[in-house]
Amino acid sequence: MNKARIAGIFYWLTFATGIFALLVRSRLGVAAGLAAGVCYIAVTFLFYGLFKPVDRRLSLLAACVSFVGIAVGPLQVKAVRSTFLPRILGVLMACGGLGWLTFLSPPLANQLSPYNFAPGIIGEGALTVWLLVFGVDVPRWEFMKTADARMRA
Repeated sequence: MNKARIAGIFYWLTFATGIFALLVRSRLGVAAGLAAGVCYIAVTFLFYGLFKPVDRRLSLLAACVSFVGIAVGPLQVKAVRSTFLPRILGVLMACGGLGWLTFLSPPLANQLSPYNFAPGIIGEGALTVWLLVFGVDVPRWEFMKTADARMRA
């Protein structure tokens, strides 16, 4: 499915520009950080569309949290309940979200740094690679999308 691969591309761009922003402390690094934020906004919209068939309200909630998280550090969409992606990706994403939540408390984040980056990098990295290489199980995604449309009607 193209939407999944496009999400993977934007997620990869988020990673690349975000890592560059962490390593380069200049105006160029700041610009890269802004680019990472813009790419992550695109990822959030794409993920909302991908996960809406699983649970529309939960997907909307996750998108809202993600948008708030863009201002304080990336928080993740929960993907555990989806059947069109491996559940382990959802588990890794949830662990990543816990790591990113440490940034809500700057003293805690500083104390745990750089280890609090690892869960997010592993979880988001695994999802990014999966989306780029495999996309989603299209028949299952279509089934969930159809079921969601019937529930709303």
